[in-house]
Amino acid sequence: MRILIIDDDNELSTAISDKLKEFGYQSDMAENIDDARYFLDIRNYNLVLIDWTLSSIKIADTIKDIKAKHTKTSVIVLSIKTGKKNEINALKSGADDYIKKPIDLDILHVRIEAKLRFGASNIIEINELIISPEEEKIIYNGEDIELKGKPFEVLTHLAMHKDQIVSKEQLLDAIWEEPELVTPNVIEVAINQIRQKMDKPLQITTIETVRRRGYRFCFPNKV
Repeated sequence: MRILIIDDDNELSTAISDKLKEFGYQSDMAENIDDARYFLDIRNYNLVLIDWTLSSIKIADTIKDIKAKHTKTSVIVLSIKTGKKNEINALKSGADDYIKKPIDLDILHVRIEAKLRFGASNIIEINELIISPEEEKIIYNGEDIELKGKPFEVLTHLAMHKDQIVSKEQLLDAIWEEPELVTPNVIEVAINQIRQKMDKPLQITTIETVRRRGYRFCFPNKV
């Protein structure tokens, strides 16, 4: 599960990120809308926490964009502003919840879990293939496929961007916590594991290598 925190209060963002990490969530922090849009372009998020006070007009537009482009991503607005009008405007923009500051981190965690539990499913279904990112589970023709860790995350990211060419750099940024500390070879290792543990035994092709450009999810092409 990955969450994007958009707030110019770095101390609060760090506290939220540390709290989320305790429960196994990955998170990124953006101090402004431009940084947030960068992260949203390269990564898939289960949920976005966004500060309404950054700029209510820009935030409203950002929420609308998130909902249009990432239909399965939940959005929770955090705001120091009181009054019914702000809450109504945020929810009308597409936000799924509105939480007033100061934030109780324990309550925030429960609200996040509730939203993710009852929110839209992230399950990917393509013909006989089912990928469940939340459960880290793959099913093909009713049978469970043993693929975990980074290879599973690489496969999932490519499946979410089906028919698009995704570069090694984009995969590193999207999946690895500190991409600058690893080499692009880790992508090749992950792709090889996908092919050895999944494609060959099942006699299918899920990932195509596009020379000098990256990789593309191409299932249901048959071998």
